[in-house]
Amino acid sequence: MKRNNFLVLATASILTAMCLVACAQEHGQNEKKLSISNSIAKNTVLLNNESEFIPIKGLDKKNIASVSLGFNYSSVFDSIANKYAKIASFSANSYKDSTNLNSLQDDLKYFNTIIISIDDEGNNDAKYLNFIKSISKNKNVIVAYFGKGAGLNAFDDLKSPILFTPQNNNDAAMMMPQYIFGGVASINKLSAGYSEKYTEGLGFKTEVTRLKFTVPEDAGVNSNSLEDIDKIAREAINQKATPGLVVLVAKDGKVIFNKGYGTHTYDTSAPDRVNDIFDLASITKITATTPAVMRLYEENKLKLDTNIGAYIAKARTTPMNNIQIREVMLHQAGFIPYIPFHDYVKTGDYSRDSSANFPTKVADNYYIKKGFFSDFMWPKMLNSPIKTRGKYVYSDISMYVMKDIVEHISGEPLNKYVLGNFYSPLGMQTAGYLPRNRFPADKIIPTEDDKVFRKTLLVGYVHDQGAALSGGVAGHAGLFASSTDLAIYCQMLLNKGSYGGEQYFKPQTVEMFTAKQSDVSRRGLGFDRWDPDAAKHYPSELASPQTYGHTGYTGTAVWVDPSRGLVYIFLSNRVNPNVSNKLSTLKIRGRIQDVINRAIDEGKK
Repeated sequence: MKRNNFLVLATASILTAMCLVACAQEHGQNEKKLSISNSIAKNTVLLNNESEFIPIKGLDKKNIASVSLGFNYSSVFDSIANKYAKIASFSANSYKDSTNLNSLQDDLKYFNTIIISIDDEGNNDAKYLNFIKSISKNKNVIVAYFGKGAGLNAFDDLKSPILFTPQNNNDAAMMMPQYIFGGVASINKLSAGYSEKYTEGLGFKTEVTRLKFTVPEDAGVNSNSLEDIDKIAREAINQKATPGLVVLVAKDGKVIFNKGYGTHTYDTSAPDRVNDIFDLASITKITATTPAVMRLYEENKLKLDTNIGAYIAKARTTPMNNIQIREVMLHQAGFIPYIPFHDYVKTGDYSRDSSANFPTKVADNYYIKKGFFSDFMWPKMLNSPIKTRGKYVYSDISMYVMKDIVEHISGEPLNKYVLGNFYSPLGMQTAGYLPRNRFPADKIIPTEDDKVFRKTLLVGYVHDQGAALSGGVAGHAGLFASSTDLAIYCQMLLNKGSYGGEQYFKPQTVEMFTAKQSDVSRRGLGFDRWDPDAAKHYPSELASPQTYGHTGYTGTAVWVDPSRGLVYIFLSNRVNPNVSNKLSTLKIRGRIQDVINRAIDEGKK
C-alpha cells in the first residue's frame, strides 16, 4: 500500500515538474516573441500619411485587397489583416503576364483599397514599381515595405502611405497589418536619410484604435497563470458539459488568449476553431437590441420614460400600454417570463416545403405558415397578463417589445439596422442574424438535435423556438457571431463607445446603460451585471462590482470588467445534442473567468 502511494506521489511529482517546465518554456517563448515584436516596433516608421489614411477608418465603405509582390510572408500578413476586415488575397506570382501584371490590375477593379506587401527583392523589380504607380492613380494604396532603408528611394514619386520596417520575417509580417488597422500605434521617425524625399526625422504618429493581437506578456500577464483554462475546458468536454468551446481574453485592448477546444459535436472530428460561428442566444439582447435602443436614445427618437403605447399602436388597447420603456429594459415591466409558442404549432401550421402560404423558414425542411407571428404570436404577447410590475422578472417578451419599437422608430428590420450601424462599420465579419444565408454550414457550430419540434440537427438556425418561429430575427435571440467579433463589440463598450477611430456612442450613454439602474435587481439597462449578493458569486467569485455583460442559454457568456480592462468571451454549444445543465453545475464559465481574474491581479503585483 505504501509503495503504491509512493508511486502515485512520485508520478504526480514528475507530472507536476513536467508541467512546470512546459509552462516556463511557454512563458519564456512568449517573452522572446514580445521582445522581437518590441524590436520591430522600435524600427517601424509610417511615411506619406498626410491624409491620415492610416489607421484605416470606415471599414463598411472599404473593399480591401492585399497584394503580395513577391513577399514571402504574405499568408501570415493576410491572416492578421483578416482579423480586422474581410481581405481578398492576391499574389503577383500567380499571374502569367508577369511582365506588366495587367491581369492582376484588372482583377482589382472592384476594390477601392489595395494593401501591397513588398520586400527589397521586389523593390528592385521595375514591373512591380510600375504596377504600384499605376494602381495608385485611382485606388487607395498602402505599401508595406519590408527591407533596407536604401530601397525607399524607389518610392520617391509615391504619395500613398508607406509603412516601412527593416525586418523581413514572419514576426514583422504579423506586426505590419496591426499598424495599418490601428492595433499598434506608429511613433517612430526615420533615424537616417534615405533619399531626397525620405529624410532623417520624417515619420507620422498614429494612435491605437482597434484591438491588438499579441501574447499575454504584452499585457502584463504571465502565460503560466492562464494554463488552468486548458484544464477547465478539458473538464467541461470530458464531463460532457459541452462538446466544444472557444475562450477569448482581451486585456487593455490586447487579445492575449483566443483558443478553441473540443469538436463541433460529440460524434464528429471537426475541431472548434476561433473563427467558428456560435448561436449567442440571449447575448443577442445586449449585442443587437440594446445598442439599437442606445443609438435611438442618443438621437432623441426614443425616451426611456415614455410608455410602450406611444411607440406601438397595437399596444394601446392592451395591458402593455402604460408600461415605460425603462421598465422593459430592466425586466421590471411585469411580463411573464416566456410563452412556449412551439407548443401551439398544429398540423397544418407548417410545411416541409416553402411556398407562398409557408414562406418563413424555421429550420431545414420546416416552414411556418404566413402570418403565424403577426396573427398569433404578437397578439398573444401584447395581451399577456401583467403580473409582477415593479419586480424583477427576467422575460424574453421584453426584447420582443423592444425589437418592435426599434423597427417602428428606425423604419428598418432589426437585423439590417444593427448590421449597417454597428457590425459592418466595426469590422465584425461574422456577426448577424440568419448565418446560413451568408456562411457555409461547416463554419457554424451545431446546437440541439431537436427531436420534438423541428426534428433536425440545428445548424445555423436559432435554437430559441420563439425566435425561430419569428423567422430567425428576434430581439432576445437569433444573433450568431465568432469570439473575435464579440471582442470587437465589447472593446468598443470598454472604450466608452469608441472603436476604429469612430464614436458609436457617447461615453455617458455607455456608462448609463451598463451601470446598475435598478432598485430591485442588479441589472443595467439591457445589460446583466455583477451580483452584490456575495453568496451567488455571479458571474464569478473574483468578478469586480464594475462587471457587466450577459449569458446565453446555448452556453455562452460575455463579460466586461472596466476595473481590469478585461473582455472575457466564452462560447459553447452546451445544448448539443440536447440540453444539459452541467456547464452551470460545474461552474465552467465562472471558474475560467476567475483564472483570468487571478492572472491579471497577479500581474499587477
